[in-house]
Amino acid sequence: MFIEIMTFLRRYGSAAAAGLSLSALTMAAGASADAGADSRAFDVVPLGVAGGVVEGSTTAWYIARKGQEQGLACDAGTLVPGIRVAIAKGGFPAGTRAGEVLHRRIGAYLVTHPHLDHVAGLVMVSPDDSAKPILALPEVNAALAADYFNWSAWPNMGDRGRPPLLARYHYQDLDPVAAPVPVAATGLTVTAFPLSHGGALSTAFLIRAGEQALLCMGDTGPDAVEHSTRLDALWQAVAPLVRAGHLRAIIVETSYPDPRKDAELFGHLTPRWLHRELARLAQLSGGTGAMKGLPVVIGHIKPSVDGDPAIASTITRQLAEGDGPPVRYVIAEQGAALAF
Repeated sequence: MFIEIMTFLRRYGSAAAAGLSLSALTMAAGASADAGADSRAFDVVPLGVAGGVVEGSTTAWYIARKGQEQGLACDAGTLVPGIRVAIAKGGFPAGTRAGEVLHRRIGAYLVTHPHLDHVAGLVMVSPDDSAKPILALPEVNAALAADYFNWSAWPNMGDRGRPPLLARYHYQDLDPVAAPVPVAATGLTVTAFPLSHGGALSTAFLIRAGEQALLCMGDTGPDAVEHSTRLDALWQAVAPLVRAGHLRAIIVETSYPDPRKDAELFGHLTPRWLHRELARLAQLSGGTGAMKGLPVVIGHIKPSVDGDPAIASTITRQLAEGDGPPVRYVIAEQGAALAF
């Protein structure tokens, strides 16, 4: 099993990495070197990677078609703090200002679900944002209008709900599992797939740049625990892309390390459950060989209040040592740009 270790080393040091096998480290280097820059289809900048607690780094992903200046944000738990971190780390071109990213480079929002750690940045920045659409399942957009942009929690920056409508944001409802919908001025299209998150509705967005695709998943529990078939339906939909070599990466949560009781998952994944779900995708894709080296970007790790690095280091080790398909796990670091 491959694992991208550079971010892990920067964050936790060589001593913390000692639990990972030498073969895992060697394969990680090979997997990184094999990816040719000319073949990459997507630029990804993690603006927020935490699953709560850390207000300045909750879930948000900037995603753009390679070579395009305007992209989108998949979730927006944090925006300006994450943008500033990304600029400092070289995640955006030298000289880029935070306002340029917010107002021009982020041309739309995809919202997986309306929990605060996925939308707080969007709500807070809205008075200073530029006009743009929010693309989401109808139930998610309805919750944003009813619970946040309602003149009680916050002024109504949307174009529906309680008047007056300031209409900074246009709610664009996505039909689930429908034909790809263009995201204006980005060169990208998106299809929404429902997920189950502890009984709440969440979303996976299949983002396409021509024939190439990237899957950005919101919070989700495993089907077996959620008593759902939504993940299986998603895997069936993306398996043909895996077989064709067109799925460039999967962005997915791994909130807790193992062991953790199923009753205490609260609609999230652990390494053990992620391995099982990816094994199902491999089965539908024709076997584990089809997924060899596929980048799987890990986010939404739930930190402790005291910032204990053992949580993330344990998840990293368990991902590397598990029996899932031979994918390449990438532990996302806030502000550190990725390309797939």
